[in-house]
Amino acid sequence: MAKPTVLVTRHLPDGVEARLAGMFDARLNNADEPWSGNGAEILRRVAESGATGLLCAAGDALNAQTIGALPEHLRIIATFSVGTDHIDLEAARSRGIVVTNTPDVLSFATAEIAFTLMLMAARRAGEGERLVRAGGWTGWAPTQLMGMTLEGKTLGVLGFGRIGRELAQMARGMRMAVHYRNRSRVAPELEQGAVYHDNDEGFLAAIDVLSMHIPGGAATAKWLNAERLALMKAGAMVVNTGRGTTVDDAALVAALRSGHIAAAGLDVYDGEPRVYSGYLPLENVALLPHLGSATVETRQAMGERCIENLAALLIEGRTPPHCVG
Repeated sequence: MAKPTVLVTRHLPDGVEARLAGMFDARLNNADEPWSGNGAEILRRVAESGATGLLCAAGDALNAQTIGALPEHLRIIATFSVGTDHIDLEAARSRGIVVTNTPDVLSFATAEIAFTLMLMAARRAGEGERLVRAGGWTGWAPTQLMGMTLEGKTLGVLGFGRIGRELAQMARGMRMAVHYRNRSRVAPELEQGAVYHDNDEGFLAAIDVLSMHIPGGAATAKWLNAERLALMKAGAMVVNTGRGTTVDDAALVAALRSGHIAAAGLDVYDGEPRVYSGYLPLENVALLPHLGSATVETRQAMGERCIENLAALLIEGRTPPHCVG
């Protein structure tokens, strides 16, 4: 019996690609050529390969137009991500194409990056690293690059899902208080003493550090705007490892320039890999290249989730375990 054909849009960890090649007729992208940002190229390759499965990744051009034109033989889109902003789920539903993701395996790793950015922003680590590399460090000084300790500060978690709760647990180890804003209050065993807020005003006024973990989409576009930034304490910090679209970049840059927001740490960007130019000259912003899930262990686990989903539908004939939409 012929193996199902799966088209893979990006180069994946070696162990993941080896398993794919063993279980499927896997059409790999070993050179990681960036063709998947072009919907027409996705369509061409799906049609030529006869693929019944598409293993895609964040940033791939799977909008309504692309999905609407996919050949009838494509049955499943498995994304190498938790987020599905790059896929038009309604278009996939209307075509009867199953969409799956990779939940539950990247929460800790992403929380680690949020915590890293918190420390970088608070302790001015990016500035210090640049100073040393530029040969500008002349030795220890009593007032050099003084930052802010996290001890005793209040962390505000926007979106108290798995990642937000992992970050809260890390923050408790730094003797931080934890407040959170969520669509609804979570169970006490998940709160672990965190303070719930049912409105933006009280939440933003109470915290020293805002860490953002909300999904993208029209409902959250530019959530952190000038009005909400003004509600925050003078000297507060902002960290975003969720979605770049949830921040009004011009408003955040203005708040950073004025000093109302002391520092920020960003791992995601609106329109990435493009980064809003206003951030680049600012010393009080730590910028990372979307490293949230970038550990060997996590990326391998994400690949295993994709394989599990693809195999369920294409080999075992059952509903995949991690369907979305």
